[in-house]
Amino acid sequence: MSATVLDEDGSGSAPTWPPPRAEHPRDASCNLQCPSCGSANVAQVLGDNGGVSYVCTACGHIWS
Repeated sequence: MSATVLDEDGSGSAPTWPPPRAEHPRDASCNLQCPSCGSANVAQVLGDNGGVSYVCTACGHIWS
């Protein structure tokens, strides 16, 4: 389904765009997943002492 944007007065139609692509296709393998919820929406965070931690942006779980 594509998005349609109307002109400011509601008449006519502005250009349409295709729907956004999936960030992580279901058939693609994922090397980094949240151990708590299994989500692939994970951010890598640098700590104060140079260590690396990971944060799940879906559930908020933090691990290193």
